[in-house]
Amino acid sequence: MPQHIGIVGCSAEGAALCYRTLCAEGADLLGPYAHPEVSLHTPSLADYVACLARDDWQGVADLMLASAEKLARAGADFLICPDNTIHQALPLLQARSPRPWLHIAKVVAAEAAARGFRRLGLTGTRLLVEGDVYPEQLAQHGLDWVRPDAEDREAIDRIIMNELVPGIFRPEAVSCFQAVIGRLQAAGCDAVVLGCTEIPLIMNDGNSPLPTLDSTRLLARAALLRAVGRGEAASQQPA
Repeated sequence: MPQHIGIVGCSAEGAALCYRTLCAEGADLLGPYAHPEVSLHTPSLADYVACLARDDWQGVADLMLASAEKLARAGADFLICPDNTIHQALPLLQARSPRPWLHIAKVVAAEAAARGFRRLGLTGTRLLVEGDVYPEQLAQHGLDWVRPDAEDREAIDRIIMNELVPGIFRPEAVSCFQAVIGRLQAAGCDAVVLGCTEIPLIMNDGNSPLPTLDSTRLLARAALLRAVGRGEAASQQPA
């Protein structure tokens, strides 16, 4: 039997895309209509936003741990979190987690290396792009990265939090991302990390100036392989 996947959710759109990917692509591994058992838990997004606003990463970790404990009681064998930003709190809860985790940036870094990319542009919330979640993982594969400049980071952050997270998708947002990614391309990047789980809802290889690394779907696919015993074993360590 495939292992039971637990989703530690944060924002609705990203968690929903991850869940849909698990269910839709499970059939490729298990047969028509089949997918591993999946459980999803998320507290109110407002609780996470309040912690992030006051730079309370321990508070973020406590919310993630509460979800992890509920999912473990529901029978989950391992955990994934389709939210890049809050992975910054993962090291704060590792020792107390009742189940192992797959790390989203580790999955993306492995995919980038496998596809032969060398220098990645980072997109996501300001907290993610300015943090160490991706640099730590990319460095382990010998990959370089480029952050958008401060103005572009703020513009993308506003789009993510004010539009994509609430489920608002506008052509102007696509144009903004295309411009930012174009500047990353000019800075020598050969691919771009879609490092917010909502970004793949508006950006993809068809409209991006650079090849995209879709963190949401890559995490879901890694979880599917893990669940059927074909992927790398889930790791308790985020490094």
